[in-house]
Amino acid sequence: MVGGSAVRPVLRHVRQLHSLGPANNDHLSALRVAVSVAVPSFLLLLAGRPDLITYAVFGALTGMYGRNEPHQLRLRHQLQAALVLLSGVGVGVFLAVNHLHSWWLVAVEALFAGLASVYSDKVRLKPNGPFFGILALGACASVPTGVPWYVALLIAAGSAAFSLFVGFVGWVRGRVWHPGAARKAVRLHGRLRRRAAVHAARYVLAVGVAGSIGVLTGSGHPHWAMAAAAVPLAGADLPSSVHRGIHRIIGTLLGLVIVAVVLLPGPWAPLSLFPGAEAAVLAVLVIIFQFTTELFMARHYGLAMVSFTPVILLTTQLAAPDDPYILIAERGVETLVGAVTGILVVVFIRSRRNPAPAPSVSAAGLP
Repeated sequence: MVGGSAVRPVLRHVRQLHSLGPANNDHLSALRVAVSVAVPSFLLLLAGRPDLITYAVFGALTGMYGRNEPHQLRLRHQLQAALVLLSGVGVGVFLAVNHLHSWWLVAVEALFAGLASVYSDKVRLKPNGPFFGILALGACASVPTGVPWYVALLIAAGSAAFSLFVGFVGWVRGRVWHPGAARKAVRLHGRLRRRAAVHAARYVLAVGVAGSIGVLTGSGHPHWAMAAAAVPLAGADLPSSVHRGIHRIIGTLLGLVIVAVVLLPGPWAPLSLFPGAEAAVLAVLVIIFQFTTELFMARHYGLAMVSFTPVILLTTQLAAPDDPYILIAERGVETLVGAVTGILVVVFIRSRRNPAPAPSVSAAGLP
């Protein structure tokens, strides 16, 4: 009996790893995000600048926030999310323009992760935490900027503004305002301030250590390790943090199979079927995979990562074409390093009364 009681919690956690959460108008949220990505991406394609789509995509991720909230709340919380995303893009572009890579990138991104964690906790961003801002910073810092810095930032800001429009346009149909709807920001004082400080310190440590490992091992993309290290830290408690880390690893590895089919040469590859239209094919695939990412984001993080991995790698390939074999291998290794680092930080650095200072959230709050 004692052995059975010890096994039951383990089996429960195993079931949670592959269980699918309930649907909640996910197709509408996915459609909003897909449209937010599609319009600026196609405009850049028509302008002959597919290399700039990565800035548009990170701006369009604004649409992933406030997915099922009333329109005025969605607008407010998407504005808060846009601040984090555009800050990440802006800092990343600054590093790229000034050719500040390697240890500079690790130090700046770790500091940004800590500051963005405090802000995310204060305004209670949903999805939880500053993950997408961290990812935007690293990605934009790691690709050459083929335009003046302000053009890259304006592309991201314009894409974010379009996402805000898409998220709010539904109000025109019903014109229903909810004056009582509110989600107050958390006043960080006393115990909450200490918990937020611990949480921010965990972000700084996890992102810094993962990035340092990436630099020391000679990886060309240490920012992927830093982004993956931030994933477990957004969990509401220790089990959910570990689940998120495992989902990140498994989902990324499965997503790399899709990337291999797309990018590696062969008769089955989409790029070989449309010679001369590689950029257009990649852009269309980015839009499709962004739709399926948002479709599963609130229901199963691992499944969402199967689609989000191609989004990031294909936009990276559009911005700075690289050997796909190296690209795929480094993505897999860096994700493993980062996710494990994040899990270890969560396990060993925990606040006394609550393993995570951010308010407990349901599966819908997971980034």
